[in-house]
Order: sequence, then structure tokens, then C-alpha cells
Amino acid sequence: MQKSVVKVVVADWQHTSYSQIICDEMEASAKARGTGIAKRSSDYITNKMLEGKAVVAFTNSGTWAGFCYIETWSHGNYVANSGLIVAPEFRKCGLAREIKKKIFELSRTKYPDAKIFGLTTGLAVMKINSELGYEPVTYSELTQDDAFWKGCQSCVNFEILKSKERKNCMCTAMLFNPEEQKKHWDFAKQSKLYERFMRLKQHKLFKFFKKQSVKQIVKSVLTF
Repeated sequence: MQKSVVKVVVADWQHTSYSQIICDEMEASAKARGTGIAKRSSDYITNKMLEGKAVVAFTNSGTWAGFCYIETWSHGNYVANSGLIVAPEFRKCGLAREIKKKIFELSRTKYPDAKIFGLTTGLAVMKINSELGYEPVTYSELTQDDAFWKGCQSCVNFEILKSKERKNCMCTAMLFNPEEQKKHWDFAKQSKLYERFMRLKQHKLFKFFKKQSVKQIVKSVLTF
């Protein structure tokens, strides 16, 4: 695919016909990866487009190629660029990066003082976020709005998040703080260290969760 045949624009009423396709692909992609996402209806996606809080990618012939939208939390103090999805035939060609850049620019325009954050397990997404100025942070630096964390309930790792009292999970938290935008975390130099950290983190969390599960089973047997 050549970049010239795909447009990435701020979505509006003209693009609402893509809403159901986007929802279906989000669900299919989550199942293929074995992960969960906050489920969204086509009406929800449509409203984001009508509010000017989404970007969509499509070809000159009108074929849908990608999508991402803006969520706001804590009275607009925190912003999340959510629901990033690229159609299978347009993956691995840099389109996700273009969409992330466009939605980031839109977020900065609409909410210039807000902190922009995200949760991810993917190194590719981390690299893109790093290029935009995000840095890895602890979960305590994210919004504590219950509505945001409720969206994690559909994820296969939700029990781990709950057992850790929302202080840790398999995802890495990343944050763009406009007050500290001059500081920049170098992903290229730190990626190997991050990979080792993630392997250790996953090992410890799975070990902890497995231990907790065994305790629950024993407790259930003893109290039967």
C-alpha cells in the first residue's frame, strides 16, 4: 500500500457509514489477539465522529482503512486516544503511526492542557507513543476515574488488575504531560531494557495471580 492512496482525516457525518465496520473489526481483532477491549456500539462510534473526536482512514475509492477516537476523563484533565484499529489489509505499512499522529494532534488542539495517556502491551505502540512524547509511568499517574477502569472489565487480564488494586497489570502505562513535553524518553535506547522489564513483570504477575487462585481454591474446599 502506498500512503498516497489512503487519507487520514478528522471524522464527521460523512464517515458514519463506517461505524459498524469499525465495531466489527475491533471485536475480531481483540479475539484474534486473545485480549479484551472496552466494547463500543456503532452508535457510540458514530457519536464520536459527529462530535469531531475521531479520525478515520480510507482509500480514494472509499474503502475503510483505520480509525481512532478521543475519550476524556476527570473533567477533561485526562485524555485517552482509544480504539486504534487498522483494517487487516492495511497493516504493517505505517498507517497506525499516521493515525496515532493525527489523533494526537486533534487531542492537543481540543485539549491543550490535558494529560494524554494510554495502556498498551505492544512494543510497536510504545514506540509510536514515545515518538509523540509519551513516557512510561506508574498507574497512579493516570486518571483514577472509575468509568475509565470499568472499561478494562472486558480484558482477559482484568482479574490481575483487580487483584493488584489497579496499581499494576500486564499493560504498560504511558503519559504525555504538556508541562513536561521538553523531556523525552528515548524508546530506541530503552526498548531492550523495557523488553526485559516486561518479561520480569509478566512472570511476577502471573506467579502472584496463580498463587492467589490456589489460595482461593483451598479456601473454598476448607469452607465447603
